[in-house]
Amino acid sequence: MEVKGTAVAAIPEFVKSKFPADYEKWLSALSEPSRNLMQNKALASSWYPVDYGIVEPTKKICEMFYGGNPKGANEMGRISADMALKGIYKLFVKAGTPQFIISRASTILASYYRPCELVVHSSTEKSCTLHFSKFTNKEGIIEERISGWIERALEINGCSNPVLKIGKSMAKGDPITEMFVTWK
Repeated sequence: MEVKGTAVAAIPEFVKSKFPADYEKWLSALSEPSRNLMQNKALASSWYPVDYGIVEPTKKICEMFYGGNPKGANEMGRISADMALKGIYKLFVKAGTPQFIISRASTILASYYRPCELVVHSSTEKSCTLHFSKFTNKEGIIEERISGWIERALEINGCSNPVLKIGKSMAKGDPITEMFVTWK
């Protein structure tokens, strides 16, 4: 499985901004392939192995700065959404309805991860159910990161109190990952 450089590039920036005193310590805790990727500025348009580009550095962040809690990945997803949805994209997100944003989620997700598939299984005025499949990397850390990204995108859209719950999870052996999203 691969991840787009824009998602990879957000990780060292996250650590530099949130934990500047521990940036070098974090880098030195990574394997050589992951460390090289974090240090050498991932190209936004390139694709990288998800294990070295997202999974390993995110797990190390959760371990070092969040007491092992994978919710650190959720916070990274939120910050990644802020970085990705600025400028003209922020206007696009703010102008659309939540349903419009969710309906474009499959295209957005495919621009970050491959292979992957996202289907909006159901949608109402204040909720939706998303089904993810075709992820060849079955790491829960990626699900947490995507959860944070979706929550923040909905906040940028103007929704209040978006809550995302993961039901089924490929990381836990289910055939799909199912996310239930509600907002006000």
